[in-house]
Amino acid sequence: QVQLVESGGGLVQPGGSLRLSCAAAGTTLPGYSVGWFRQSPGKEREGIACISRGGITWYADSVKGRFTISRDNAKKMVLLQMNSLKEEDTAVYYCATGVRNVCPARTDYWGQGTQVTVSS
Repeated sequence: QVQLVESGGGLVQPGGSLRLSCAAAGTTLPGYSVGWFRQSPGKEREGIACISRGGITWYADSVKGRFTISRDNAKKMVLLQMNSLKEEDTAVYYCATGVRNVCPARTDYWGQGTQVTVSS
């Protein structure tokens, strides 16, 4: 059982940046593929980024060119750098993982989510 913990959310103005982190509580984040997802009120949860065990990345069109997913191997985290944020990026952001080496990541384990609000 892996409990994921997201952090780094907050309130930011349009055009601003945030960096989200995904770590495993009490243990080391497994090296499997990890996905970032988000859910806005009234909308379905959508996958927005994924990084494979080998470091290959995938992005949804809505965030491509603005978001960057990466692994911090020293801190055993997966990061999501979000730049040029738009109001439509407002959502609760989740990370998920499971036993799979490639993208899309399995979603056996989830974090509790972190709120990102983009507003002026």
